[in-house]
Amino acid sequence: MTTLFISDLHLDETAPDITARCLDFLQGAARGANALYVLGDLFEAYLGDDDRPAWREPVLAAFRGLAASGTALYFLPGNRDFLLGEAFAASAGGTALPDPFELQLHGTRIIVTHGDALCTDDRPYQTLRATVRDLKWQRAALGLPLATRQAFAAAARQGSKQHTAQQQAMLMDVNAAAVEHVLRGSGCSVLLHGHTHRPGSHNLLVDGRACQRLVLGDWYTQHSALRWDEHGPRFV
Repeated sequence: MTTLFISDLHLDETAPDITARCLDFLQGAARGANALYVLGDLFEAYLGDDDRPAWREPVLAAFRGLAASGTALYFLPGNRDFLLGEAFAASAGGTALPDPFELQLHGTRIIVTHGDALCTDDRPYQTLRATVRDLKWQRAALGLPLATRQAFAAAARQGSKQHTAQQQAMLMDVNAAAVEHVLRGSGCSVLLHGHTHRPGSHNLLVDGRACQRLVLGDWYTQHSALRWDEHGPRFV
């Protein structure tokens, strides 16, 4: 049984090469997998289920084709596509999952998250995250005309670039105490996430218990995926 994990594709109309990579993956390397988990930021922006640009339709069709071939699909929202939910997942032939969620693969308990909630040193971002993840705020936002949401998204993207440029690199990474808190609270031995665009495997001890943090990379610089089968996890 093979399970695949990807994150941070940031698909956007301005980057057709990344969309092409995604389509190649869904129609090729992902075929035959038991399940595919998309751990957030599939899109650079997702403004609601009424936001259906033409360039996105082949991606939805490719996901549906993969699901029809027998691969179960699961989607998490990210910090860029936090409005992505059950309706989108259904239209892509998959299922929306909460963030975080737990699963067990080949005897290993894993807690999975997009990863932005672990970056607790970036306090301004955490304040923003709490706002945009609030269901009342989301309902109000989705009630606005699409054109208004698009204008807000463009302004927010520019603000995000400025904020990222001003922040120290260490503040944009996960906080060690936050990682330990999640592993301690869940009892899982593996934490898997994306968001930071810093792929790798990190071993750590939590209350004397051997644990591991696995980080997915983005698709703009790493084209990263994680394959987990009976031999364990490995980046591909």
